[in-house]
Parts: sequence; structure tokens; C-alpha cells
Amino acid sequence: MERSQERNGGEGVAGREPGGEGLRLRREIGLWSAVSLMAGCMIGSGVFMSPQGVLVYMGSPGASLMVWAGCGLLAMMGALCYAELSALVPKSGGEYAYILQIFGSLPAFLVIYTFVLLVRPAAIAAISLSFAEYAVTPFYPGCSLMPQAVLKGVAASCILLLTLVNCWSSRLATMLVNVCAVAKVFSLLVIVVGGAVVLGQGRGHTETFLLAFHNTTQQAGRIGMAFYQGMWSFDGWNNVNYVVEELKNPKPQLLSMVHVHRLTPTPALMFTTAVALVLVIPGSFSTIVNFLSFLGWITYGTTIGCLLYLRIKKKNLPRPYKVPTIIPVIMLLASLYLVLAPIIDHPQIEFLYIFLFLLSGIPVYFLFVYFHCQPRCLQMATLYLQLLLEVAPTTKNVD
Repeated sequence: MERSQERNGGEGVAGREPGGEGLRLRREIGLWSAVSLMAGCMIGSGVFMSPQGVLVYMGSPGASLMVWAGCGLLAMMGALCYAELSALVPKSGGEYAYILQIFGSLPAFLVIYTFVLLVRPAAIAAISLSFAEYAVTPFYPGCSLMPQAVLKGVAASCILLLTLVNCWSSRLATMLVNVCAVAKVFSLLVIVVGGAVVLGQGRGHTETFLLAFHNTTQQAGRIGMAFYQGMWSFDGWNNVNYVVEELKNPKPQLLSMVHVHRLTPTPALMFTTAVALVLVIPGSFSTIVNFLSFLGWITYGTTIGCLLYLRIKKKNLPRPYKVPTIIPVIMLLASLYLVLAPIIDHPQIEFLYIFLFLLSGIPVYFLFVYFHCQPRCLQMATLYLQLLLEVAPTTKNVD
């Protein structure tokens, strides 16, 4: 009865595994929805917000175009490296799985720790801030500085609305993803076609091409920041697998539960929303993207190091696909540059906060994972929250 109602799209009955071992998430994503989801990952706030950031950091349109070309090249080379890694380490989990097998559980735990507690909420905060800026701008024409209280309020409202939709129904959330994907592609077409028409009519100020590289920055740190902004638009190239699929959660338990009626990951959504709202208050789009990219390139560099390690130590492993060695070497050098250059040449307090956050994951790992400490207060809090939120543990999806 439960399985038949689930197939018919009933929202009120919890799907269970045979034997009644636990709930499982409802599968609501078809082919079109999957394509829309990937389009939503690759075509996001970056294509609308990042061009301004790249231009601000580089100082000239010509240099900005070179940064965009470099970002595309890095994304392509990174995807090629990840393709070889996925063939060598055929496990779900992406960076987590690769780092776990090569460098051990502590570095792998830090990847999950930063992703769940910081990266995912910060990405949502950045996207909401970009949406808020576009939504509020028409109401303040000619005003260079819109009220920050209004901007933050719209961003927070956007986060809360999306959380409500995702908690209420996975099907409704999927429909929203489809609509947003179409809207973003349509917006890009309007921008591209409109720009081509204006340029063709001779109103594009083509004389500025003669000064394309005027005022280009020479600071290594600002160039790194420009790549941070540009690579945000290419975010998604590393989504071979979802990071959290391989997470063994002996305790980070409540967050893996789903609502017993809605079959949506309510606790995880609420936690992510809370952190995102906290980051929205003091943050800006550019600042959040910078420290997200900083964290990201630490992870990418470590992952590419896994590939080079396998090249040196495991030469005899069967390789269905292999990239030229120069590509992972370039990616590793690029990672080192993008991590070190902003710190050395353009230090910011946010980088210190990120390092402190990473260091905080070490005692958490040894306390809760290595020594398997399970404080009774934490167990009781999980139990009470489980009852309050009406959630239960999940099991893997099966058909």
C-alpha cells in the first residue's frame, strides 16, 4: 500500500524499505529535471554577478577576458583530471572518496566538515545575495548604493522561501528548479543577442578595444581574486559525485534524517538555512565567493595531489582513461598559486577565520570519530529534536 501510494505521487505516506528498516527519500527527478539540475549548477549566479568582480579585480576588460579564458581552461583540465580519478577510484563521494583512500580519514573528514558546515550554506548565501541585488535594483534607479538592510532582508526572505518549498515537497522543489533553469538560459540568450545587436549597430563603443588592457593590475593577489570570481561561474565541473553520499555519520545523525510525512530532509535544510542566514548578515557576494573559492582550491589541490600520487606510487593500476601528466601538474601549480597568492599579496581577515575553522575540525574528528565519543546530552538532544521535527533515519534508495 505504501509503495503503491508512493509511485502514485502521494505526499502523505512515508516510503519504507522492505522489512520496515527505515524511511527513504522520494525519487522525484526525471530526465528533464536532472538536466535542469545540472544546468542550475553550471548556470547560476556567477554568470550574472562574477563579470563585475573579475573586472574590478583586473582593472581592464582585455585582462578580464583573458581571466575568463583561463577559468574555462582550468575547469576543462580539472574535469579531465577528475575523470581519470573516477576511473581509478570508482567510488561515489567525489573529493571525499579520493582523499579518504589516498591520504586517510582525517583529511577526508575535514572535506566533509567544511562542506556540510560552511561551504554549502555559504554558497546559498552568495546566491541569495546576488538574487536580492537584481531584485532590488529596479526600485532604486540611479542610486549607486542601495540600502543594505533592504538587500539583506530580500536575501533572507529568499532563503526562507526556498527552505519552505524544499521542506514541503520535493516535487514542488523540482518544478521550481526546472522553471529557474529555463529562466536563466532565456536571460543569457537575451543578454548575448542584445549585446550582439548593439555591437552590430555600431553603438558598442568599439574604440575602447584600443585601450582594452589599460589599467590592468600587476598584483598577484588581485589576479587570484579575479580567478576566484571567474571560477565561481564554472562551479559544477567537479560534480562527478555528491560529496555527502559516502559520509558515514556515526553521531554530523539528525542531519541525515527525513520528515516522516513529507519525505524531505528537513533537519539538513533547517541547519543549512540557519547558517546561510548568519552569513548573509555580515557578508557580501564578492566576499563569500572569495573565501568559498579559497576553500575550494585547497580541496582541488589536495585531490589533484591524489592523482599525482597514484601516478607515482601505483603505476601499474589499470587506467581506462589517462590524461597527459602535464595537465595535473598545471592544475596543482594553479591550486598553489590561487591559495597562496591572495594570502601573500592581498591578506584578509577572512582567510584567518577559514584556517581557524579548518583547525577546529581536527579536535572534532578525534573526539567524535577517532575516539567514538558519544555524549549522552548529544544523544538526548538528537532524540528530542527527532520527535519535535517528526523525522526518522533514512536508508539507501532501492527500486
